[in-house]
Amino acid sequence: MKFIVSRDVLYKNLSAISGVLGTNSTLPILDNFLFTVENETLTLTASDLDATMTATVQLTNVEGEGSVAIPSKTILETLKLMPVEIPIVFDIDLEAHVLKFSTENGEYDSSCFPGEEYPAMKTMEEPQSFEIEAPILHRAISKTLFATGNDELRPNMMGVLCELSNESITFVATDAHKLVRFTNTSVKVEDSISFILPKKPITQLKSILSGVNEKVKVEYTVDTHHIRFSFANIVLFSSLKEGKFPAYQAVIPKENPNKFEVVRKDFHKSICRVGIFSNQSTFQVRVSLSDEKTVITAEDLDFSNKAEEMITGAYTGEPMDIGFNSKFLREMLENLDSDVIALEMSQPNRAALILPTEQDSSEEDLLMLIMPVMLNY
Repeated sequence: MKFIVSRDVLYKNLSAISGVLGTNSTLPILDNFLFTVENETLTLTASDLDATMTATVQLTNVEGEGSVAIPSKTILETLKLMPVEIPIVFDIDLEAHVLKFSTENGEYDSSCFPGEEYPAMKTMEEPQSFEIEAPILHRAISKTLFATGNDELRPNMMGVLCELSNESITFVATDAHKLVRFTNTSVKVEDSISFILPKKPITQLKSILSGVNEKVKVEYTVDTHHIRFSFANIVLFSSLKEGKFPAYQAVIPKENPNKFEVVRKDFHKSICRVGIFSNQSTFQVRVSLSDEKTVITAEDLDFSNKAEEMITGAYTGEPMDIGFNSKFLREMLENLDSDVIALEMSQPNRAALILPTEQDSSEEDLLMLIMPVMLNY
């Protein structure tokens, strides 16, 4: 089997799918990319069994067809160090399992493995589907992914909930300390349904959707727990997380009479500075709110550290002191775009909402929730 392909095209596509490769795979074959040539099309595949990504590349000057598994580290590192915009000639002996690829300045030999040993991508029978604009999907993942949990004892939180209805599409993520809900009304389906998208494949999806401006076709089968995203020359196939997502609606407070509006960047910088002086196990900061002034303080008695800042904002409600984990609060502020945000609260021991005062689109609604911490000073 022999073919010619551009270094830039090959490297770009292998890099795009490489994120799903496993780091500690129990199957050595999964440390490889699968190269399949058929009908003058090269299909590149990477997999960790739970998720599989493919990218297709059109070829010219093709001799023969077949498939071969090529060591991912070897091919990626070699291509990375090659000059750009050069053609590469691949000459593969499928029987001897020997790979040769060459440029005008060099020739490289490597062992490879039979393509038949590579796990085949699972099929989906009669999937349901919808289409979503790539920028909307990218934004939905970007706004929620950071709030997913890492606790393996609560695997249902180690992903992003996707809810579909005849009114909107909603993405929700939580780790029990913070929660983000992103809703867009431009995507609708006839039958309401929900499933949990696992963190690793959608992290990869987020990275390759950046800059894409076309529709993404999403196909899913909830009974067999699979999902497939298709756009341009890329396909991402993944298992869905099993289990039930927490009843997040119950923790979102409906009545929040205390409201603090503040310039997001000023609030973020103040939290960052004061947070440096907080206890490095709790990261606790105190926000003291009144209609006269707002003060942010932190203290670490073990190291005699203390910081206090006054910040300008508009507060309406009863005076109150509320504590937050500064790391969580900082993360949430970093993932908002609105110049001015609203911090809405009911009581110091109840969840607080962080809302943009301006949404990017009339079709979009973004809500963030943060649980307070008990004040100990």
